[in-house]
Amino acid sequence: MDNSTIALIIIGVMMILYFTEILPIATTSVLACLSLAVFGVIPYREALGGFGNDIVFLIMGMVVVGDALFETGVAALMGKKIISLVGTRERVFIGALFIVIIPISAFLSNTATVAMMLPVASSAIAASGGKLKKKDIFMIIGLISVVGGGLTLVGSTPQLIAQGLLIDGGHETIRFFELSYVGLPIILLLAVYLMTVGHSLKKKVFNFPEVEDNIAGAEACNDEDLKKTPVQISRMFISVAVLVFCVFGFIFELWTLGTVAMVGAVICVVTGCITQKNVFLKMNWTTVVIIGCSFGIAAGLDHSGLGVMAAQGMVRLLGDSISPWLLCVALSFVAVVFTNFMSSTATASLLVPIAAIAATELGYDVKSVVMSVAMATNIGYSTPVSTPPITMTLAGGYRFMDYVKFGGLFNILAFLLLIALLPIVTSI
Repeated sequence: MDNSTIALIIIGVMMILYFTEILPIATTSVLACLSLAVFGVIPYREALGGFGNDIVFLIMGMVVVGDALFETGVAALMGKKIISLVGTRERVFIGALFIVIIPISAFLSNTATVAMMLPVASSAIAASGGKLKKKDIFMIIGLISVVGGGLTLVGSTPQLIAQGLLIDGGHETIRFFELSYVGLPIILLLAVYLMTVGHSLKKKVFNFPEVEDNIAGAEACNDEDLKKTPVQISRMFISVAVLVFCVFGFIFELWTLGTVAMVGAVICVVTGCITQKNVFLKMNWTTVVIIGCSFGIAAGLDHSGLGVMAAQGMVRLLGDSISPWLLCVALSFVAVVFTNFMSSTATASLLVPIAAIAATELGYDVKSVVMSVAMATNIGYSTPVSTPPITMTLAGGYRFMDYVKFGGLFNILAFLLLIALLPIVTSI
């Protein structure tokens, strides 16, 4: 068998295991990467080489910073303040999350946004006296961050990949807020979905027991907690200063995102804001493993040619006389499917060049086709392996099918909205 056939079998088995959860999701991811290496689809060094990716270090570093906010009591104070301002009504609390998360994820990494928001949300949930539940909030934080990241040119990696290709090819480039013409309607769609159909669906789907918070200091803050010693107060200021440092580091690109996050994490440990023991105990290793393995899976699709074959096969199936709009719809559909089973970054890296080549060969506007694919790669809400911000919400105790049942409907609606808006926001 050739490599593309082997990769197809491995990816197919992986998807079945994801859906059935016969094995834990993280175990399935590792097994898929190792299988791709053992059967010669990818070199061994690439099978688990994704664990050295900057995104993995970004997640690990920001989890440590978030845990430090918990351990010093800052997150508890912030959570209690949020509850005092917006109350414990779930819909109102979710509305507040939109107000806070959207602007942050639009201008920063949406992965870093989730890493910062989960600890604060956990503390607010603890302070609600049981009226708010982690399982009703965590996945929503991930969804809001992803749609917010699709609002600007810098909110998520796929649009940066598309912009780089357009620059290299001498094509017209994407303006900073041009993606907002699609991003804003999708944000409004998510808000309506969460307040109506999604609210009812959530109660039916998330029928598992509430998971205990494994982050130090996750208990609700009370008056006694506010009586800190000078050492504790200094650590609170340090943890906040580290968070501010990370935010500015992300904005001004001081170093890579992962480097900024890891520097922040090291400062938290060195200054005693969090102990090294708790760093390892409280780390969300499932998220780390899944994200690390996603790059190996993407490498398998790339090396075997399976990803290119699938995308080009669809274009050939539609014929040379395909209209620009239908070409964008077809490539966007492939992007949405792929991005739900591999990282949005890997999907964009794979499909954006194909989109540019297809547009050039057919004589269509390259920017419009490439931008369509970039926007579609951000529409991955149906699985916990679609994008890091969604993967991180596994800490809420969700099962694989919970994402399919709750995020799947919104995924379909968002895709339909995207293709309806394409003639308006592009030159097709």
